[in-house]
Amino acid sequence: MNSVSNPCSMVKQGFPAGSCLVQTSSLEKGRACDLTLRINEEGGYERVIKSIHLSRPEDYLSIYQSGCNHTCKKCHSHEFSKHVNGDWMSSDDIANKAIEYARHVTVYEPKERATSWHAQQLCKHCGSCVLTGEYSPKCPRKLKKEQIVLSPQGFGPARNIIAFTGGDIMCKPEFYTQTAEKIKAEEENLLILLETNGYGLTPKNLEKFASAGIDSFWLDIKAYSESIYQNLCGTTNKHILESVQNIKDLGFTLEILTLFIPSIVETDEHKKIAKLIVDVDATIPTTLLAFFPCFELNSPLYRGPNVSEMAKSFEIMKEIGVKNLRMGNLGVFMKNQKDMDFLETKFGKNFY
Repeated sequence: MNSVSNPCSMVKQGFPAGSCLVQTSSLEKGRACDLTLRINEEGGYERVIKSIHLSRPEDYLSIYQSGCNHTCKKCHSHEFSKHVNGDWMSSDDIANKAIEYARHVTVYEPKERATSWHAQQLCKHCGSCVLTGEYSPKCPRKLKKEQIVLSPQGFGPARNIIAFTGGDIMCKPEFYTQTAEKIKAEEENLLILLETNGYGLTPKNLEKFASAGIDSFWLDIKAYSESIYQNLCGTTNKHILESVQNIKDLGFTLEILTLFIPSIVETDEHKKIAKLIVDVDATIPTTLLAFFPCFELNSPLYRGPNVSEMAKSFEIMKEIGVKNLRMGNLGVFMKNQKDMDFLETKFGKNFY
C-alpha cells in the first residue's frame, strides 16, 4: 500500500496548503491525505471511513470520512476528522455499500434536488405516520407512510443520494471521482453529493468532479471575512468564496450553509455571504444554522444564538435577495411555543 503524499496537490496548483494535520492513535502526526488516504496494489483508492448510514434530517446515505484539510475550532466531528479513526475502505467497498443502499431507496429525487435542503420539504422526521397512523400537524404530507423507514438517526425517507461527509480532503479529487464513477456505472439513478468546506474546490478539481459525474455540493461557508475564517478554521477562504460561481458555471447543484456564532460570525458576515449568493444565483438553497458550543468553542465564553439574533440575520439575508432560505438547529434558539409563534408570524411557516 502506498500513501498519497508529497508534494501537496494544492500547492502544485498555486494555492496554499490547508490546515491538514491529523493524529493517529499512536500519536503520530501527519497530513490527512498521507494518513487517511492510500492507493492499493491494484491502483484503487482507499480511505479511512468512520461509518456509513442513512442520516437524518438529510435522508440520504452518508459516508463519514476520517481526516480533514481544515482545523475548525467548532468542529462537531473532531474525534474522527482530526484523529485517524475508522476502517480502511476501498472505492469498491464504498460503491458496493451504495449499490446495496439503492435497493432500499423510497424516494427518487432529480439532480436539482440532490441536497440536504430539499429533504426538509418532504418530511419533518417525527415518525407519527408510522407510529400512530396519523400525520402530525407540521407534516408536509408529500410522502406515503410506506416511504418512511427507520435508520440509526430516526424516521424519514431514503432518498437516492450518496453523500460524502465528516472529514474533507477534496483537494485529492481522485478518490471521490473513482468512487463516483464506480457507483454510477452500477446505479445510474443514484446521485452523488459532496459535503465540503470548499477548500479543495479549485477550478481544476471542479472540472475533474464534473467529468466523473458528481451531481451536487453542500458548501459550508463558515465566514466571509478572511481574518475571521483563518482564526476559525486555520486556512484562507479566498478561493472558497470564488468557487461558488465556478460550481454553478459547471452545472452542479449547489446548496450553501452558514453558521451564526455569537461574537464571531454574526449578521455583518451573513450580509456579505447573502450578497455573494445573490450575485451568483439568488435561488441557491441556503441554510442559516445555529451554532452550539463544541470542541474548542465549548466553554462558558461561547453560546448559541437566540431567536432575535437568528431572526435579524434571516430577515436581512431575505431582504438582500436570498430566495430559498431556511433556519437550522431550531432547538438551539427556540425555547418555547412563543418563539415558534414569533418566527411563524414574521416569516411564515416555511422558515425551517
